[in-house]
Amino acid sequence: MWECVNFLIFTFTHFHIYTLTMRIFLIGFMGSGKTFWGTKIAESLQIPFYDLDAVIVGELEMTIPEIFKIKGEEFFRYKEKQVLEELVAKKESFVLSSGGGTPCFFNNIKFMKRHGKVVWLNTSTQVLQQRLMKERLTRPLLRDISEPELHTYIVRKLGERKMYYEQADVTVREDELLLEPLISLLK
Repeated sequence: MWECVNFLIFTFTHFHIYTLTMRIFLIGFMGSGKTFWGTKIAESLQIPFYDLDAVIVGELEMTIPEIFKIKGEEFFRYKEKQVLEELVAKKESFVLSSGGGTPCFFNNIKFMKRHGKVVWLNTSTQVLQQRLMKERLTRPLLRDISEPELHTYIVRKLGERKMYYEQADVTVREDELLLEPLISLLK
């Protein structure tokens, strides 16, 4: 896969190499489809895909629930910021699926906007609830929430995070998303 796209511009006596960088940061609530769509976008654009949580898991050799249980959420949020900044420093082009809370801590949303295009996958609460019911035990923030409390939790957390998500450069309704129109928005 290409890290970046190089092209040449010839003038009469000189040539210049320009590098196009394309960093796309997908944000949205847990279960919004960031990893699913991230892999599709990266494949279509022929650039690398990274899932921020997966990179953290690989570095720490612990699952996200283990990190939260053993080291705590505060440690996780600092690690998330560190890995985000390292990826930007090392990679010119990529698609990144952030964690649902990533944009909400340490001015990460501003950092992502400075270094690429931020896309909010805005998914309905009904769709989120259906998806998260199936994944509740693998999500540390949902582990202790009962099925009847899940909808209330989603609505409350979305309300808290919305001001960060709304800062995205592009907002798409994930429920209605098609790959080709999304790629057109990103180019």
